[in-house]
Amino acid sequence: MRSIPKGASPVDSGPVTVLSGTSSDSHTWNLVFLQLLLEEAGHRVANIGPCVPDRLLVEECLARTPGLVVVSSVNGHGYDDGLRAVRELRAQPGLARVPAVIGGKLGVNGTLAPDRVRDLLDAGFDAVFADGDTEAFTSHLSRFGLRAAS
Repeated sequence: MRSIPKGASPVDSGPVTVLSGTSSDSHTWNLVFLQLLLEEAGHRVANIGPCVPDRLLVEECLARTPGLVVVSSVNGHGYDDGLRAVRELRAQPGLARVPAVIGGKLGVNGTLAPDRVRDLLDAGFDAVFADGDTEAFTSHLSRFGLRAAS
């Protein structure tokens, strides 16, 4: 079990991490799990929920100035939805450099082909995580200065 490091509180320290489902994904359990995982790693989380239209994601990010954007998909349409969403994010000068990652079930046929992963990275995501790869995701979180205690 990990805990929040002494002096780091997800409630009052550091920039917010915006957590979102994709526009076509109505699942919420993945977002609850990720919110808890992020909070355990010391992140303040604004979970904006499932079925988030691309424009709403952009508006929320502009309003909150996040230190990280996390997009999650379970329905298998994360590739298409993610491409659209990250292009909208990157089109905003204030969001062009905000770290953004996507993960989950990004394709209906399971694991995404390497060229599709490259498409997501080229479109503007900083990292793409395979469904269930929480180890790689939590390792990536350590880049943001808040580390979970072991």
